[in-house]
Amino acid sequence: MTAATAPGPAAPTAASLTPVLVRLKLSLLRNGLRQSGGRTAAWIASAVVVLLFTVLQTLGLIALRGHAHADALIVLMAAVLGLGWAVMPLFFNSGDETLDPTRLVMLPLRPQPLVRALLVSSLVGIGPLFTLCLFAGSVVAVAHGAFAFVVGVIGAVLALLVCVTLARAVAAANTRLLTSRKGRDLAVLSGLVVAVGAQLVNFGAQRLGTGGLAQLEPAADVLRWVPPGTAVGAMAAASDGEYGIALAQLALTAAALVVLLWVWSRHLTRLMTSPDGSTLTADDRPARERGSAGLSRWLPAGRTGTTMERTLRYVWRDPKTKSAWVTALAIGLILPVFNAWQGTGSVYFSCFAAGMLGIQMYNQFGQDTSAFWLVAMTISSPRDAYVELRGRALALLLVTLPYATLVTVVTTAMLGDWAALPPALGLSFALLGAMLATGAWTSARFPYSIPQEGFKNVAPGQVGLAWISIVGGMAGAALLCAPVIAATIWLNVSAGGEGWRWLLLPVGAAYGAALTLLGLRMAAPRTAERLPEILAAVSKG
Repeated sequence: MTAATAPGPAAPTAASLTPVLVRLKLSLLRNGLRQSGGRTAAWIASAVVVLLFTVLQTLGLIALRGHAHADALIVLMAAVLGLGWAVMPLFFNSGDETLDPTRLVMLPLRPQPLVRALLVSSLVGIGPLFTLCLFAGSVVAVAHGAFAFVVGVIGAVLALLVCVTLARAVAAANTRLLTSRKGRDLAVLSGLVVAVGAQLVNFGAQRLGTGGLAQLEPAADVLRWVPPGTAVGAMAAASDGEYGIALAQLALTAAALVVLLWVWSRHLTRLMTSPDGSTLTADDRPARERGSAGLSRWLPAGRTGTTMERTLRYVWRDPKTKSAWVTALAIGLILPVFNAWQGTGSVYFSCFAAGMLGIQMYNQFGQDTSAFWLVAMTISSPRDAYVELRGRALALLLVTLPYATLVTVVTTAMLGDWAALPPALGLSFALLGAMLATGAWTSARFPYSIPQEGFKNVAPGQVGLAWISIVGGMAGAALLCAPVIAATIWLNVSAGGEGWRWLLLPVGAAYGAALTLLGLRMAAPRTAERLPEILAAVSKG
């Protein structure tokens, strides 16, 4: 007689799993708000702001009803919404713990019920509500006629599902990345995305203010066939009586949703069944055999090369340092180039790149945090402090000199004012040298700690030190550059000065180099004397 096999636990179905995950989403939100009153107040304030913005945006879309080019603007809006949903998990993944499906890996869940349950739970939140309101306003603005309204309602729902599913598919495809150190780097770089996006929005608004909405038509003609823009395109086509095109665009939106669901399901299956890095065998070969980058072989020997390599590795590996550098590189290029593109700029705007990169010299010891004690143990004299500061300055110059030159040349080429290239380069080099000099001195006199966790760049109680260091140092750098600035102005306004403007390039470079050496010489004794104070200041974060 054979023994009866005990039935195993039944896999949860979509009907039973969906309410569980919805309640889980609400519980995570509620428990997160209970952690502190400040977090609750911040969430309520942000929710109120988002809801007010949603109402205003929806009313603005409704006000576009009857405008000849309303559909072109709304198609672009749908494309931007889809792009925002796609990149949101890469930069703000820590805000929603349900974006990490590996937390459910030990549960007996099937991919298809899990996908449907996660999709429904993803519709809970301010983001989906904001997106739904915008698509609802789009229906009112674009749809004319009963059939168009029906197509609009279906299209709005499909567009919302496409946006949410796109975010989930991207999050599932990059879960391993987002839970690693590189993922934390992406989260820190979210501020750069906001800054660059703000510049792009400002530039686009200026172009729309001068040329009107008609210039959006060429881009809209392409994007109305790219989901989720196809949903808005279907509304406009149905309003114009082009029912076949409307149904085709609606079908394309639905097909995109099906494909995204399939991709999401495949990534979920792989995450649930494949081992992570903790179960894989580590590579025990020496770094040289694994293909070390060999950065040290290109740097000077001794302490100078070691300091340069350490500084450059901070730039590449430390999230806060990397964020500051990438932001400086991006904004230093965007401002002069965008102004030159609009025809309102000047070659001298390229000095902004040198200024943004020169700021990286400030608070040099703060990026070491409590590990600065290792550096402090190797400094026994002003000479050691001078070599340490010199190595950090040379590491910065290794990037800033070619980059500032590149930005100046690009800006000059866009404006076509090649006669202004030598004085602009000379002024950039002088400004960079002045900022390196003041940065070395303020690093020794006003050091402050940079917290390793969170988005704050200054430890509590040290905001005043940061303001004195950065603002005071920048003001001092401007004063030190006053002779070069005065010479540049004089040669530009004087009658016979055009033939002598090229001298500003070697003069500015020599002046900047002299300022850098003088600043390092003055900062070295101060650094050697204040090692305990510097260590205490940079260790508070």
